[in-house]
Amino acid sequence: MSITLDLSRTSTPAEKPPVNLSGLTRAGLRQALIDADICPPEKAKMRASQVWSWIHHYGVTDFAAMTNVAKDTQAKLAAAFTLNRPEIVERQVSKDGTRKWLIRTAPGIEIEAVYIPDVGRAGALCVSSQVGCTLNCTFCHTGTQKLVRNLTAAEIVAQVQVARDDLGEWPSPKEDRRLSNIVFMGMGEPLYNLDNVSDAIDIISDNEGIALSRRRITVSTSGVTPQLQALGERTQAMLAISLHATNDPLRDVLVPLNKKFNLETLMAEIRAYPGLSNARRVTFEYVMLKGVNDSPEEARALLKLIEGIPAKVNLIPFNPWPGTDYQCSDWKTIERFAAILNKAGYASPIRTPRGRDILAACGQLKSESEKVRASALRKAEQAAA
Repeated sequence: MSITLDLSRTSTPAEKPPVNLSGLTRAGLRQALIDADICPPEKAKMRASQVWSWIHHYGVTDFAAMTNVAKDTQAKLAAAFTLNRPEIVERQVSKDGTRKWLIRTAPGIEIEAVYIPDVGRAGALCVSSQVGCTLNCTFCHTGTQKLVRNLTAAEIVAQVQVARDDLGEWPSPKEDRRLSNIVFMGMGEPLYNLDNVSDAIDIISDNEGIALSRRRITVSTSGVTPQLQALGERTQAMLAISLHATNDPLRDVLVPLNKKFNLETLMAEIRAYPGLSNARRVTFEYVMLKGVNDSPEEARALLKLIEGIPAKVNLIPFNPWPGTDYQCSDWKTIERFAAILNKAGYASPIRTPRGRDILAACGQLKSESEKVRASALRKAEQAAA
């Protein structure tokens, strides 16, 4: 008895998309050129330097634009790799000049990046490190969205490239930059994606490319304490801590990660952060929630908690979102809180809410665009029915 198998419906593995060279470190780029037979090992360093400059200094998206690379080599590069930018699904500009891009990097993979003018030296770009988030901070709308996956280094760098495309900052300017600072404060927890975040920082800070100083790159974490030492050693980035409470019972509610890594553990790791000094202060982020964490007693408890740490405190007026029970503290309450910190010698700027009208403010990323698309999908399904 013979059996014939019908293989007509057997699925074949999907071909892997070409590697985007924008997400490779210098070492990775050299090795990729060797592996793809673009050049022999003895010429890889020189060739990688040429390609690197075109990608990260000039911002080209076409290998044919690399005029000091031979045409046959351009063709080989184009056959093996890509420089494509991700799709910009939506671009919004706030009345205060804030820009927000909804970026699709792959089917079903969408993230948001926000450029805020007049922040830092000239302007700051808030980038995402994950699609969604696992932390479920109760005051943060972004945190209500499920984690899809980590972003690759190429997808992180792409957010910077998209912003620089829009701002017209190619080739990389030496002076009068409009994008002068990068903050990893978008969607996701950067320390749960440290490998890709670290590679992206290496790329962004390279002096022959985008050339942003590591002291102008800030990584914000809710307190993944086992990774803090590695973050400092691998990236030399400035550290920001999403704190929001001065005691464990309250922080357990606001930042549930605290149940795993409590304040005692967190503060000990912060004090040991590599390079921490008066010139490299840690930033504590503290969202102001009416009647929750905004009393003078909480301000004094915060001073006791951070005593001896070179630090500043960013006070963040709560940005409301549909369905939340939290309210923003009154302005006088915030000013009184700041005055207590200032009197003790800690800089405590009150962060001016930016981009609220396009839901680009802290804790609002992706939520509105996700809601709008879901509404449009429901309408389309109803029309089809």
